[in-house]
Formats: sequence, structure tokens, C-alpha cells
Amino acid sequence: MHLCIANDKTNMTRAYLFLTFFLLPFTLIYAGVPDEGANNTIQGIITTSDGHPATNVTVILKGIAKGMITNQSGEFLFKNIPDGNYQLEVSMVGFETIRRAVSVVNGKSVLLQIELKTSSQNLEEVVVATGGNRFAKKESEDVSKLPLRNLENPQVYSVVGKELMKEQLVTDYNSAFKNIPGAGIPIVYNQGRSSATSRGFTTANLVRNGVGSFVYTNVDPANLERIEVIKGPSATLFGSTLSSFGGLFNRVTKKPFDSFKGEVSYSGGSWDLNRLTLDINTPVNEQKTALFRFNGAIHSERSFQDAGFSKNYLMAPSFSYKVNDRLTILLDVEMSGYKATSPMRVAPYTKGKAHSVEELGMPYKLSYANNTMSYNSQQLNVFGQIKYKLSDKWTSQTVFSRTRSSSDGFTTQLNILSDSTLRQAVTSQTYPYYGTDIQQNFIGDFRIGKMRNRLVVGVDFYSLRASRNDTIVNMPAINYRTPGDAYYNFNKDNVTPLFAKLKFLAFDSNRENTYSAYFSDVINITEQLLVMASLRLDNYHNLGAYYPSKDLTVGNYTQTALSPKFGIVYQVIKDRFSLFANYMNGFQNQSGTDYNGNTFKPQQANQIEGGIKADLFNEKLNATLSYYDISVTNSVYDDPAHSGFSLQDGTQLSKGFEAEVIANPVPGLNIIAGYAYNESKMDKADAKFQGLRPSSAGPATTANLWVSYRLVRGTAKGLGFAFGGNYGSQSFQTNTNTFAFTIPSYTVLDASLFYDKPVYRIGVKVDNITNEKYWSNRLAAQNPTRVTANLTIKF
Repeated sequence: MHLCIANDKTNMTRAYLFLTFFLLPFTLIYAGVPDEGANNTIQGIITTSDGHPATNVTVILKGIAKGMITNQSGEFLFKNIPDGNYQLEVSMVGFETIRRAVSVVNGKSVLLQIELKTSSQNLEEVVVATGGNRFAKKESEDVSKLPLRNLENPQVYSVVGKELMKEQLVTDYNSAFKNIPGAGIPIVYNQGRSSATSRGFTTANLVRNGVGSFVYTNVDPANLERIEVIKGPSATLFGSTLSSFGGLFNRVTKKPFDSFKGEVSYSGGSWDLNRLTLDINTPVNEQKTALFRFNGAIHSERSFQDAGFSKNYLMAPSFSYKVNDRLTILLDVEMSGYKATSPMRVAPYTKGKAHSVEELGMPYKLSYANNTMSYNSQQLNVFGQIKYKLSDKWTSQTVFSRTRSSSDGFTTQLNILSDSTLRQAVTSQTYPYYGTDIQQNFIGDFRIGKMRNRLVVGVDFYSLRASRNDTIVNMPAINYRTPGDAYYNFNKDNVTPLFAKLKFLAFDSNRENTYSAYFSDVINITEQLLVMASLRLDNYHNLGAYYPSKDLTVGNYTQTALSPKFGIVYQVIKDRFSLFANYMNGFQNQSGTDYNGNTFKPQQANQIEGGIKADLFNEKLNATLSYYDISVTNSVYDDPAHSGFSLQDGTQLSKGFEAEVIANPVPGLNIIAGYAYNESKMDKADAKFQGLRPSSAGPATTANLWVSYRLVRGTAKGLGFAFGGNYGSQSFQTNTNTFAFTIPSYTVLDASLFYDKPVYRIGVKVDNITNEKYWSNRLAAQNPTRVTANLTIKF
């Protein structure tokens, strides 16, 4: 059973056309509704008491019996209202009704701003209880660094919110990526850090709350409000050091709100999973200007394999203070510690008979590791933000982010030596990273003539430092099919003495400073036609690797790059259906020179993209369909005429189609579906890669699905069940003209059952129901069937 359509270009085109024409008739239905009455309009924005848009709120204009539901930005609009006096009624189940007197005459436009007396937290619970489209909350100020709605934004992005993560009983960060079109199976590196695929490019987790936050260790999901996945080269607003040519992943943390609320949650499951989380929020003073929130987690589990474990804790306090109506200060901190074994990583034998992980024949449940060979890591993230309202049209935003993450101990790689043997390569290391990001933005919302401008102008300083102290021991070869007693020789007591004979290499491996300035302006040419123009100037200083034993610096260089971005959006039906197109640029700095001494230029990626965004049927259907074409130039590869030198005229092409649909066809039923097709190849490169799909590009075709239904009325209200799954086509671990090593396609199915009440929640989740065997790009065996149970107490 596969959750996809075939992975060829013909079916990709058919899928795009089918989904486009499927949505088009519905837009025409709306477009055909005639105007009535005069030209008076009544419009407004409804927000929660903590400043978030209030979605799915009922707004009724009494006297002429007109009503509507606010959109995801909390907006409503009544057009063609006859002259007269009216009463506007704003209501939401579980909250006090708000009434406002409104008068309109002579083509007058009335603009209202209404604050609903609740926080966004309480509002989310109401949306859940009434069965709204609770997984379609896409509005974000981080994605464009502007208050821009999804249908106004020419860039594609996806959002995985905490409500979806709760329903899926997500206990580890990487499991949330199941809901992202094209992400594939995340790659977990030696110290627990991870990356996923975006549009054919490996994309790391380097962004937190919209700014740099380098993480060298695991990320615990307990403090996550949502994950924002921004697609395409995004260097213009975020810089080259934080984004890949495929996009970036932004982790948005939970923030304080103005009412007392909390929950304690316990999850237990297969392989001795024990996880306890705590989330408490409270106002600190009677005026509710000072707010405090604390999120914490304690987590432990072992691997399904014979060896392997992870133990961690998280403490995440956050504090906000509203000094006055203009000034707000936020401080957000994460502190965590981990002890774990290194995740599996296998390097195949390029001269062997095995050309796939299945042919390799490694027993699925053997780790070739030992629990005494572990590492310890720590992480500290400090985020500070000062917002000051300069005027009705301008806001100042100052952001400070400071990170420290480190790893000490043993990591292991498995190297296949022959058709039947492997050896463990063990690294003993101390590896701390230090990051600093200071950013100043000025955000404006003003008019020049009749044209509305939303403008951000900013400057940014980003610094990354890292030092290494490590060395490697290669263990004796063992038969990986039938290892025998030699399997148990790999342990701390036997390995540690081997390092005493070796020289540890200590040096500063990363010393980077980036100075940037940027602007982005979104202009409403008309009410329905918007254009975006953005530009970034990036001055990068690599201070090189410093070796103190020799007082020697190697590899220092400086590069400057410009990164433009343009976009256009036409709302065929305002706030319901948009056509969009964009040109986006990304770059990566390159060190070195060619044989003639020419200094390398930054590698450049240029994307052209077009598609549609829809938000139809009172937001019951949210969809994004797009086709993109990315060309990467200035790539470096080996110079065949001059050994030891490189050329810089290589190119890589990546193009494809992506679709995401989030639907709420009937109360209580929520559907998330995603499909991604990516065609990548090295167009001009080293001879061994020429014309081939990069192994880092992941599966060409991926699909994801999650269908959830809960009862929203009756005695069993809150009872629900869900099912879904993920598909990925065959991919490559290695792909050259002389050797290719493949990873098979996979179809993984999941299901859950839950009962959600105001004071408690009970849930059971079964992952990988069919016990599918599948692997990551590093040939790490993934979990077989797994059962997780959860009990959450709310107060």
C-alpha cells in the first residue's frame, strides 16, 4: 500500500493540473456572487488579550442579518452596507459576547479593532471543542518578518503546531517532520542534532524564533509552539549561515499569556519510554503586565536494538513584561542536558557486492554499539526581545540570541570493510559551540498615496565559534553478519586505553562573523495585487581555523554577497484564493582559489516559483500548490587538469512540485495531506557525479497524510481517532558513476485513539503498524512497531 502517485514527471504535471482545476470551480462560485447595496464597508481585526489573531470568531451585523467568521488573521469584512446605524455582535462559545454600535453613511469605511477577553491558548481550546480547522494556523510574523498573511505572501511555507504534535503523541523533535511535505526521514548526527530534506537540499535546524540558534545536540519538543518550514532559498531575510538552498526550519517557542493555566503530562511506551512534561503559565501581578511561563521535560528511553539509549532533561522559563502601551520586553531561556549513545551511521564498502542496504544483510536489531560508549551534551539558549511602538505606523524590534551547545564523550561510525566485515571507528571528543545573533528591525505599515506599504528594514550581526579536542580509534574488524564473542569486545573498558597512545588534536575549528543589512517591502498596488521587493547585503568574515600549538591560522577569508528577492501575489478572490510567483536567491560562502589564483565567489542559488494558495469555505479548505525551479551556480569541484585544485563553474538543478492540503470538511474531521516531487541532478560537476541525482537530495517522491476525527457534541464529546502515514520512494546513500548504493522505498502507517476533555486527555498511538523496515540516509535502522500511551492533566 502506497500513499502516493507515481514518481515521474508526467504524474507530477497531472497532479498539479488536477488539484488546480479541483479548486478553481469553487473560486468561481465565490467570484460570481453579486454586490448588493451601497459602497459602505465595515471591517475589523479581532485579537486575543495576548495580541494574537482570534480566528473562527462569529461576527454578526444586526439589522440586516449578515454574519461571518473571522479568518486566520482575526479579520472580518462586511461590504456594501446601506447607510444606517447598526450593532456589531462578536461571540465565541465559552466567552462573553461583545457588542459595538456602528454607523455608516455616504460610502464610509469603518475600521474596528476588538480585543476578545481571552488568550490565544484559551481560543485554541474553543476551536478544538467546536471542530474548526485547527491544524491550518499559518499566520506568522517570523516567515516574512512582517505582519503578512499566508495568502499575501509569495513564499511557500508549512506550519506544524503543538496541537498536531499533541494528537500524534510526539515525544521527539524529529517525529514532527512526518507532517512536512518533502522532508523525508530526518538524519540524526553523532551528537543528536538533526537535519531534514527541503527541495532536494539537506537543511539543518539553525533557527529559533526567527534568528540564529545553532544547536549541536538534541531538541526536546516540550517547549515548541510550532515548527515553521520556509521553502526555497531564504538568504535574503535570514542569511546564508542559517538557511540552505532548500529553505530553513524555524523553531517557535511557547510564550507567556495573561491567564493562569497549566498541564502535567506523562508518556510511556515501547522500549522503556518514560517521559514527563510540565507546562505552567501565570500572571505575576494583578495588572497582568508581567507574565511567566515554565516548560520542562524529563525523558528516557532505550533503542529497539540491542544497545542504545537516551536520557535528557529540559528547563525552559520565559518572562514577558509590558512596561506601558508602547514597550514590551520578553526573555526566553532553554536549558537542557543529554546523555546518549551515538546514533547508527554506516559507510558502505564501495568495492563490494552489496549495492543496497537490503543486500548488505546487516541484522536489523543489532547496533554494533555498547551502552558504556556514550556522550554527554548540554545546551543553553537565551532569547531576548524588546518591542517598542514608535508610532501608529512604525515599530522597533530589537532581538538578542545567545546559544551554547556542547558534546563530550564517544561517538561511533561503522565502516564496512568487505562483504562480511565492519569495524567501529570511535571518536573521543570535546566539542563546544558558541553562537550570538543581534538583530535590529524597524517595521512599518503605512501608505504612500493609495498604496499600502509593509516594510521591514534591519541590520544583523551573527557570530559562531567552536573549538575541538578529539582523536579517532579504529577497532579490529568483526563479521557483521555473525559477529560471535568479538561483538562484546567493544566497550569503554577496552576502548579507553587505546586513546592514551594517541595524540588529541585541539584547535578552534569555526570562527565566523557575519554583518548584514536588509530590507523587504510589500506594496499593495491595489487591494488584491501585491508586489514584494527585498534585498540583503551580507559581509562574511571567516577567521579561519586556529591551531594554538603552532600559533597558526588556516583558511581565513572574507566575502561579500548581495541577495535579492521578488514576489507578486494576485488575490483572485480576496482572502480566499491567490495566484503567486517569486524569484528568490540564496548563497553560500566558498573558501579557496583555483589553479590560476582566482579567489572563489559565493555559491549562488536562484529559484523561480509559481502556484496558488487557497483558503475556502470559511477556512475549511486551506491549500498550497506550487512548482519551483532552483539553479545552483558557482559550485566547486575537482579540477581534472590540476591535482589538488578545484574549478568553480559547477551547476546543480533542482525542480519539482509540492502540494499541501489542510481540510475540515465537517465538524470534528481534520485532514492534512502533502505531496512532493523533486528532480535533482548535477548538471556540471566532477565526472563521477555528472548528470546524477545527489545522494543528499533524498527520495524523489514523498507523501504524508493524517486524518483525524473527534466527536464535538454529545456525551462522548472529545473522543476521537486518527490514522495516517508516510511514503518515500527509493533514494541513494551514495550515487556516483562508479558506485551507487540505494535505500528502498518505504510506506509507514500510524494510528491513534484519544479522549480529550477540559481537565484531562488520554491518548494511545501506534507507530509503524505494519512493522516496516526502513532506513535514513545514514543507513540508520528506523523504529519498528511502537506503542505509546499518554495521560495529561490540565488545570
